Amino acid sequence: MGRILSLFNQEGQLVKALGRDDPKAQQQVYDKYSRRMFALCFRYICDEMAAEDVMVEGFLKVFGKISQFNSEGSFEGWIRRIMVNEALGYLRKQKRMPEDTLSDEAASIPDYLQADQNLETEELLNLIEKLPIGYRTVFNLYAIEGYAHIEIAQMLGITESTSKSQLHRARVQLQQWISDWENDFKKKVEYEKASS
Repeated sequence: MGRILSLFNQEGQLVKALGRDDPKAQQQVYDKYSRRMFALCFRYICDEMAAEDVMVEGFLKVFGKISQFNSEGSFEGWIRRIMVNEALGYLRKQKRMPEDTLSDEAASIPDYLQADQNLETEELLNLIEKLPIGYRTVFNLYAIEGYAHIEIAQMLGITESTSKSQLHRARVQLQQWISDWENDFKKKVEYEKASS
């Protein structure tokens, strides 16, 4: 309990220092969160240089808008929301946002994604990177960031049914790739058994 209070107090002091434009505090926040925030931006943009630019812009917003952080939620969660918004803003500027296409299939879409336990997280992230931009954006927002379809629809300027449809299509594509991967994996294991 004491450790949690200590971390909370440290975060509170860090936020106060950021409010004073303290460069050491800014560097500490950047050092602590930059790897995770770069990974977040890259999941949306899939271009290292652009993702880094977006991340840097995001940190400039974090530092510039620190007075808006009310300490009610997680500081990292607040930073993540800023980074997501920056990534979506970048995609809008590049005209790479998902299109709003109504789909009758959206009403009957189940909410599940099953991946084989043999598939590593990094391999799954690589598969997500291969998704078309619209599918990838909605999948990231829903499955990874935890936004609801109504929130995604508002963020992206699409309908809720389009968000559900994009997620469904992303999952179908990922399931197909995972199935292909599993078949390749099984063949590889069988080949290794046969040749040993």
